[in-house]
Amino acid sequence: MLRKLSVPSAAMRAIAFALLCTGTGAARADEPAAASAASLHARYVALQAQLGDNQFHRPLHLASSEGEGKVAGDIHALINFPFDPAAAALGAAGDWCDILLLHINTKACRVAGAGQATVVSLWIGRNHQQPLAEASRVDFAFRVGASSTEYLRIGLNADSGPMGTRDYRITLEAVPVENGRTFLHLGYSYGYDGLGRLAMQTYLATAGRNRVGFTVTGAQPDGSSRHIGGVRGLVERNAMRYYAAIEAFLGARSGSPQARFDKRIRDWYAATALYPRQLHEIEQGEYLEMKRMENQRQQDSPG
Repeated sequence: MLRKLSVPSAAMRAIAFALLCTGTGAARADEPAAASAASLHARYVALQAQLGDNQFHRPLHLASSEGEGKVAGDIHALINFPFDPAAAALGAAGDWCDILLLHINTKACRVAGAGQATVVSLWIGRNHQQPLAEASRVDFAFRVGASSTEYLRIGLNADSGPMGTRDYRITLEAVPVENGRTFLHLGYSYGYDGLGRLAMQTYLATAGRNRVGFTVTGAQPDGSSRHIGGVRGLVERNAMRYYAAIEAFLGARSGSPQARFDKRIRDWYAATALYPRQLHEIEQGEYLEMKRMENQRQQDSPG
C-alpha cells in the first residue's frame, strides 16, 4: 500500500465546498480558470483513497467510458515535480512534440504557427520503423486555455483522424499541491463513425484480440484479475502511454539535448514495462532503435 496522502484541513474544507459547487468533470474550454482550478483541487481531495492504494502502486487513478460513437480515458495523478517548471514546459507546443514522439505509435511531430494558430501535426503509424509516407497525419490545434501560478490548462484538438476516427481531444490540466508537488489531469478521447467502428472491430478481432486495459471487471477462473477489453481497453492503454510520456519528459530536464532524449526514451520504456499485460508490444532494444531513428529524422527535417 502506498503511504497515505495528506491535504491541509482548511484547504480540504474549501476544496470540498468547491467539489459540491463545480462537480468533478474535466474543465470546459469556456470555464473560468479559477473555477477549473477549484474543480481540479476538489478532484484531488475526492481521489485521496484511490491515489493512496491502487493497482498501479503509485498515486494514479485511471477511468474510461464509452458512449455512442465516442470513447474517453482520464488519468489523475500526483507527480513529484514543482508546478512552475512543469507548467512552463507543458505549456509550450514545441515541448509537446518531445512528449508525443515517445508514444510507440508516433512516427513524427511538427509544430507550425503561433499563438491561437498553433498546429501540432502528428504522424501515427505502427509499432515498428516505417516511412512517414505510410503513416497517417493528424493535425491538432494547440491551445493554452489558462496559464497562471495556480493553474494550467492546455488542449490539443483534431477534427478528424485516420480510418473514420474524429474529434480527438487531449486535455492537460495541472495545479500545485502541498510539498512542492503537482496534481495532473490528462484526458484523452475520440469519436468514430461507421468506418471507424468497423476498423476497430477488425483490429480487436485480430491483432488486438488479446490486449486489455487496466479497469478490473472481475476475476478469471484461476483467481487472477479480468481486465476491460474492447475500445475502452484501447483508450486506457493509450492514455497510460501518453501519461508515461509526460512523466518521462518532465524527468529529463537537464543535460545536453542528446542526453535528455536518451533519458526520456529509456524512462518511457521502463514506465510502460511496469504493466506488461497491457503495454508490452516490442522489446526495449527495438523501441530505442526506432525512437533514435525517428528523432534523427526530426532533426534532419524539422519543418
